[in-house]
Amino acid sequence: MKDNLLIGGRSVGESFPPYIVAEISSNHNGDIEKALEHIELASEAGADAVKLQTYTADTMTLDSDANDFKITEGLWKGRTLYDLYEEAHTPWEWHAALFKKARDCGLQCFSSPFNEGAVDFLEQFDPPAYKVASLELVDLPLLRKIASTKKPVIMSTGLSDLEEISEAVETLQTAGCEDLVLLHCVSSYPAPPEDYNLRTIPDMAKKFNVVVGISDHTLGITTSLTAVGLGAAVIEKHFTVRRSDKSLDAAFSLEPKEFKLLCDQSKEAWSALGSPDYDLKDSEKENLKYRRSIYVVKSIASGEKFTEDNLRRIRPGYGLAPKFFPQLLGKIASCDVPKGSALNWSMIKNWNTDH
Repeated sequence: MKDNLLIGGRSVGESFPPYIVAEISSNHNGDIEKALEHIELASEAGADAVKLQTYTADTMTLDSDANDFKITEGLWKGRTLYDLYEEAHTPWEWHAALFKKARDCGLQCFSSPFNEGAVDFLEQFDPPAYKVASLELVDLPLLRKIASTKKPVIMSTGLSDLEEISEAVETLQTAGCEDLVLLHCVSSYPAPPEDYNLRTIPDMAKKFNVVVGISDHTLGITTSLTAVGLGAAVIEKHFTVRRSDKSLDAAFSLEPKEFKLLCDQSKEAWSALGSPDYDLKDSEKENLKYRRSIYVVKSIASGEKFTEDNLRRIRPGYGLAPKFFPQLLGKIASCDVPKGSALNWSMIKNWNTDH
């Protein structure tokens, strides 16, 4: 796996704390002040970046109520695609203010462009990266346009099979993308945790030799935290000020307190991973004394034998190690040894010769 890459100067990879992206999507409900509030609260919650979506209904689909253009299942059942995207889109005239707000809050800001014109539009803001949405993974001309910017690309893989992912990765890399993050994703809203098959994450890293992460559409944060344990270096999660606002994506979005918990616990989970290490830790040293060792449990006179009756392996650990117990049975005491003494080599007659 590629060890790391830079997104706007931030190192991203398994060797660094997870890069947390707050996906605002349509949760602004068409209100720029609410969009700005989302950015501020995402920063306070500990996000590294906020992500927008850059499209118009006309660049996404046709204004038609024919059956092909109707949504028949899920949260948005009964809507037409055009109606949905018209409500959900982030007006392009907001982008300058949103990018500025993110910078002022110390956040990186980037977007998912949904056509080549959106890429050209976004370039004026010098985003640190581009996001490829799951449904756009198969739009290879769009991928070539995004790759031509030479910016890092974060690509979600929902709905795609291995062959399609491979083709998309090859397209990006051939067109100039040198820094790529693949996000394991299930494009269901919300997605059942059991559909995520998180062991795909290390497999994806091995197959494509790229930084990997997760775009998490499940409810809660358990799936994301588990993903960190399997090598996810990027977490993208939908973010809303209040689910009660009933925005289109609210049902599977985290509120600020939940998002803060995600940020804090994902970094804690990452720190707990560490690296293979069998050495005694500083935090453990004080407790060494509570391991078992060999103690005299009945007073022994000089010249008397050590037996199972007068020796025991008990706590604390100031005596000889328990592994010596079988060898000590039948040995002779070199001196009087009071009950409660931690056994040591000097108490054993001719130990060096016998040993």
